Formats: sequence, C-alpha cells, structure tokens
Amino acid sequence: MSGIPNTRIRTALFAVPLVAVAALGTAAAPAGATTSPTARPLTCRGKGVDPHALVRYRTETVIHAPLRSIWKLQTDVERWPYWQDAVTTMKRLDHGPFRAGSAFRWTTPVPPHPTTPATSLEITSTVEQLRHHSCIRWTGPALGEGLRIDGVHVWNFTRVKGGVRVSTEETHTGAEVEADVPTATKPLRQGLEAWLRDLKTAAESPTHNRPH
Repeated sequence: MSGIPNTRIRTALFAVPLVAVAALGTAAAPAGATTSPTARPLTCRGKGVDPHALVRYRTETVIHAPLRSIWKLQTDVERWPYWQDAVTTMKRLDHGPFRAGSAFRWTTPVPPHPTTPATSLEITSTVEQLRHHSCIRWTGPALGEGLRIDGVHVWNFTRVKGGVRVSTEETHTGAEVEADVPTATKPLRQGLEAWLRDLKTAAESPTHNRPH
C-alpha cells in the first residue's frame, strides 16, 4: 500500500471530490445522468484534466433550465452554500466578474469514520480557463490533517433540445488517493453526481427556471 498509515488512507477516501463530501453514501445520480468512460476528456480552451491522474471520473446530465440560470448558479461561487449542503464556507479571493484568474477558498466537511474523527477540508480553487456560457476549468489543492489532494476540474455546458447538457470531469493526484485508486474513485463518483443533482434541483426550481 505504499507505506502510508491506514488512517491517512481512510481519511483520504472521504476527501474527494472536493465538494459534496457530506452527501457521500446517500447521493444518487441526478435523473438522466450518464457516464462516458471511453469518451475523449472534457476540455476548456484546449486544456483538460490531468492526463496522468489515476483517480478520475466523468459524468453528465441534462438540466431543463435556461443556460443563463445554470451558469449563474455555478459561477456565483459565494452562493454555493445556499444550494449545496456540502459547502460549509466560501470566500471569493478576487472581485468583479468570474473569469480566468478568479480564485476562491472554501471548506467542506469530512464525516466521521470508525478510525478518524469528523474534520473538514480547505480547498483553494483557481480558474485557469473559462469561456462564457460554455466551459470552466479550475485547479487547486484540498488540504486536511495529514492530507493533500491536487485536483483538476472541467465543466462543459451545451445547449440541447429542452435544456442544457452539463458535463463534468475531475481528476485527483496525491499519495493518499493513489494508494487505493478504486476505493478513492468511488466517492469522487458519488460527489460529482451529487453536485449535478444539486445543480439540477436548484436550476429547475421555480425561482431560477424562468425564460430569458
């Protein structure tokens, strides 16, 4: 197992996908969600996820709401705690429009485990590429007690009949998650599907699903 203490490995298994950790184990895939394990990696302005990462997952769903509403929910990061239970704190580190170079620091809880107490991860995300109403790519570390995960996360937004197809792909690197790739990939899958579920629920609510 690469010599990493077992408690650190188990902590790491609850540390992904850098969001929605509180919902792990209960999250279901959003209606219409699909996976594309053999599809080409998602990109934004020609840049994608880490091609060498062992821990990776991709999924997508169709959201029946205007693209403008979905985009606003996703890029107004300071309001993530209002529609994502797993985001406990959020601080935008720059000002003005959400753009390449924007950064934000946020925390997400890690639930207790028989061998580890409840704790939290602090994630600092930096937007590397962005195309308005089309795609976002951000990177950044997630830090916890005795743990570091470096993530790359890509989002694509494509208008389709009746709504928008939202596709997301994320990769993780780090000694803890790489010590047991299949086990580390499971919560990444659960978390990304939970994120899409929450985004779909928020965007399709009467408050947001209005013609534009």
